[in-house]
Amino acid sequence: MSKSVHTVTGMTCGHCVSSVTREITKIDGVQTVAADLPTGKVTITSTTPVSLDDVRTAVAEAGYELAG
Repeated sequence: MSKSVHTVTGMTCGHCVSSVTREITKIDGVQTVAADLPTGKVTITSTTPVSLDDVRTAVAEAGYELAG
């Protein structure tokens, strides 16, 4: 199991969280995605480490950006 935490900017509502969660879940190996709206933190649990580029691409597909 691998776990990573990222900060997503621009999420303002439950729909935002759903969109980001849905896109990240499409990444191979991702098992769970937990997004915290107030902090923008997204915790990803996966079978193998997920590349930062894959996460960035998924978040962009949802219409948001990774912080940093």
